[in-house]
Amino acid sequence: MHLDLWLLFGATLVLCAIIAVRLSHQAGLPSLLAYMGLGLFIGEAGPLHIEFDNAMVAETLGLAALVLILAEGGITTNWRNVRPSAPAALAVSTLGTLISIVVVAVAAAWLIGLDWRLAFLLAAVLAPTDAAAVFSVLRRLPLPSRLSGLLEAESGFNDAPVVIVVVTLSTTHAGMPNLLELAGVMVYELIAGGLIGIAIGWLGAYALRRVALPASGLYPIAVLSLAVGSYGAAALLHASGFLAVYVSALVLGNSRLPHRPATRGFAEGIAWLAQIGLFVMLGLLASPSELPGQIVPALLIGFVLLLIARPVSVVLSTIGFKLSWGEKIFASWAGLRGAVPIVLTTIPMVEEVSGSGRLFAIVFNIVVVFTILQGPTLPLVARWCGLRSDEEARELDVEAAPLEELHADLLEVRVPMDSRLNGVEIFELRLPAGALVTLVVRDGSSFVPEPTTTLRAGDTLLVVSTAEVRDAAERRLRAVSRRGKLAGWFGETGN
Repeated sequence: MHLDLWLLFGATLVLCAIIAVRLSHQAGLPSLLAYMGLGLFIGEAGPLHIEFDNAMVAETLGLAALVLILAEGGITTNWRNVRPSAPAALAVSTLGTLISIVVVAVAAAWLIGLDWRLAFLLAAVLAPTDAAAVFSVLRRLPLPSRLSGLLEAESGFNDAPVVIVVVTLSTTHAGMPNLLELAGVMVYELIAGGLIGIAIGWLGAYALRRVALPASGLYPIAVLSLAVGSYGAAALLHASGFLAVYVSALVLGNSRLPHRPATRGFAEGIAWLAQIGLFVMLGLLASPSELPGQIVPALLIGFVLLLIARPVSVVLSTIGFKLSWGEKIFASWAGLRGAVPIVLTTIPMVEEVSGSGRLFAIVFNIVVVFTILQGPTLPLVARWCGLRSDEEARELDVEAAPLEELHADLLEVRVPMDSRLNGVEIFELRLPAGALVTLVVRDGSSFVPEPTTTLRAGDTLLVVSTAEVRDAAERRLRAVSRRGKLAGWFGETGN
């Protein structure tokens, strides 16, 4: 097929995937199902008969796509929401993951007769929740920030320990690995990966704040390159690349950077493209003729995972973190599986582990069936558990462009529809000395405001601020957006 036909085919496929996102969004399903459906449709059993069975290529491309998805997850995660939940998320993603692996492995050996090595491999690849599925579904639900932060951080953290277990089990050909040695490797890789991610994220943010790039579009590319580079740096040092990329992206995404909203938008677009390519590829890799024969084992293991392993791991690993039973029940039900388990099954396939083909079919069935079961029911489960958002107002969208020669910043502030900035006069903002609203854009027209100009929802403000008071100006704008002009009386600081 010529290049022009491949480009036309690829563009058409991406557009179909974008339409599928809209349909799956209305149904409350993660878009991964639509993408995998497209892959199956154009695959060996579909009308185009495209054959793809190269597990090594699938592993390489799959891991690369997961790096981009994790980078986007870190960049778009609000550390203010995640920070209170970070200890609990670490516990669930490490101790909880190990508990889940043991429970599912015992069930797989007993219920479907897998040998212990394959049983632990199946349990390990099913242990991590999927960042793409969690972000696409949970960010649409009005959940308490502590709970949503826990689930988001868990999906970013738990890939790292699972990858270590899967690789060890796949490459240890003589029996089960030494557990003490495995624990030591895991501790080193996680600690080293986290430190590398923090270092690259902090140094990258420090450099970007002090270097005026010639085009605003270079900032998002630089941020994403730093995050992806942290994966490579960690891998070269035999540390956890997945943890490094998520942590570095988390640091960069929550740092005071120029053009931060543009960076978030760029990362989201790249992650969507990675998801589309990843899930379509996994649909191509699946063999429809082999899937029906593994439906019963998949249902047995899936229900063990959903109703026993996940709840037990959440309850035990969150002891002492003061989560309500409603939050624990929802966290148990919201452990969505997606591309990560399927991609991880390509590792034993590449290593030619006996039974890895059956493993792929079981995991593929579990992801499809239980995504359909869990995804649409999450809003209902949230209501049953009495959960609702504790956010007062939508966050302000503030974009900053550096004015290097003036040692100042130009802030572009978009007033959301539900913001309490609506109805506030300019002088009532009480911005710190050194910050000034210089222009208001309203209904396509711009004007220089007076102190008594009343702000409206949908306005865009241009605020010039000295570098010294920029943070204080942003905090004040956020405080007024959340609690109104009397935000200080309510103790709202805008942090």
